[in-house]
Amino acid sequence: MRVGTFVLAAQFPGQAPVEALHRSIGTAEAAERAGLDAVWLAEHHFVPYGVCPSAITLAGVLLGRTSRIGVGTAVSVLPTAHPVALGEQAALLHLVSGGRFTLGVGRGGPWVDLKVFGSGIAAFESGFPESLDLLLRWLRDPAVGAAGPRYAFPPVPVVPRPDGLDGDGPPVVVACTSPNTVRLAAERGLPMLLGMHCGDEDKAGMVELWRETALRAGHSPEAVAAADHVSAGVVQIADTRADAAEILLKTMPGWFQQGLAAHRTHDGRPRTMRDPLAYTELLCALHPVGTPRFCADRLAATSAATGITRFALLAEGSGDFDITVENVHRLGGDVLPELA
Repeated sequence: MRVGTFVLAAQFPGQAPVEALHRSIGTAEAAERAGLDAVWLAEHHFVPYGVCPSAITLAGVLLGRTSRIGVGTAVSVLPTAHPVALGEQAALLHLVSGGRFTLGVGRGGPWVDLKVFGSGIAAFESGFPESLDLLLRWLRDPAVGAAGPRYAFPPVPVVPRPDGLDGDGPPVVVACTSPNTVRLAAERGLPMLLGMHCGDEDKAGMVELWRETALRAGHSPEAVAAADHVSAGVVQIADTRADAAEILLKTMPGWFQQGLAAHRTHDGRPRTMRDPLAYTELLCALHPVGTPRFCADRLAATSAATGITRFALLAEGSGDFDITVENVHRLGGDVLPELA
């Protein structure tokens, strides 16, 4: 089982963006010291929910600040990025880091980002398969051209080629929140990143749908069985479950209220926001929030129910730098030995 941390660069009420980014860097450095598997970086625009607008840029910073741990994007949003530009950046990070980089991609949401960056709502609603396929070709072929509805250009050489190390370039994972995206990822043989709002039953259903679709698409049973899906969640470790939950219940509802309410849709229409307190309570119930033994049991239960053995756990729910770093250290020092 491989356990990593999920970094949102969350700006809590009363904090400046630099505090959130400083905590993100400290979390990654602590994760490497703690022996965790990876750091996964989120990307958001124009909202304090997360103040990192370019996960791949922050990944480059963290790869330079660490020497062992994997670094991945969770995710780079394809509808507001050019697949070729993203592929070039991914190849660069893959090569200079010695293969420590993983590219996670997703559709994002129907936000005002689509207007600001000129993508348009079609890039979100129907353009994701075209963008994903162009990105994959860039990461696998020596030269790439395009003749699609959104991207059309003559063949150009892929420079740098991302296959200069063992393997075929950086691993790619796809954030999946709907059956259609699950099927898309499965048809391409790409593992999924499943969100922290989903429980074990929902994740197990998505894994089964992925498996059935991948087999129908012609992927070998061996490749399907080896799919390296990632389960996102929340972690908070304390001496009792009540103490762990209390830390998050004091801070996360305010962060959700401030951050989620700031989202603006592409057309200005309002969207229903999750109740911040109820959402925090749900996350505390679904994920490893409690004693080290409880956290290890919770991770083992999710793995048994879903078959997933790779985790990306949000450790910054306290909003406090020192508490976050201590949480990461306890994840590595107290929970991982229990899992072993």
